[in-house]
Amino acid sequence: MQPQIRQAGSSCIRRRIVQEAIRLHREIGFKKTTVTDIARAASMSPANVYRFFASKQDLEEAVVADLFERVSMAATLAARGGGSAMERLTAALAAISRSHEHRLKNDSKQHELVAAAVCKNWTVALSHADRIRGLVCATIADGQASGELRPGSPMAMTCCLLESMDAYLNPSRITAATVRPAFDEMMDFCAGALHHVARGQSIDLTAEVCPNAVAQR
Repeated sequence: MQPQIRQAGSSCIRRRIVQEAIRLHREIGFKKTTVTDIARAASMSPANVYRFFASKQDLEEAVVADLFERVSMAATLAARGGGSAMERLTAALAAISRSHEHRLKNDSKQHELVAAAVCKNWTVALSHADRIRGLVCATIADGQASGELRPGSPMAMTCCLLESMDAYLNPSRITAATVRPAFDEMMDFCAGALHHVARGQSIDLTAEVCPNAVAQR
């Protein structure tokens, strides 16, 4: 068998396993779903599942990676749209917030898995956070270059913005019982900080910041 055909076959099997995992997660939740359950649903042995995934968490990370990829793509498209830097930042963060809110409302068991991935600092969650951080940082830098946003370290400003908006962007904090200002109200508050420095105050944002890993919530 040619390598390309063998690789395509392996990709199809891997995808089938992931799809069955997603289906079972939605039905009974990821905590109750076992590798044996997934193997049975995919018409294969557990040993065959382990040929493609080193562990149950490895398989769950593949599921989360697919979900985060959709979120990242929506945010990237929004950030590359028209408008000012602040408008593009707002659109990108709103896209992320809407994605998580929609999942909570329509696919709560999958949302539970994504929230767990963030709380437990899974590699896939850290990679997603890095990607969003880079996207926001680049947009802030664009705004500084145009004179729209205040000077300072783009990364420090990124960390301040994302920390302020964490209740709207962090799946582990987005729950049906969450009490918070409206998204637009919080973004307006942040926009004021990005555009202006309060009179008589000078906030040092010149030093580069090395962001910590996603903190457990």
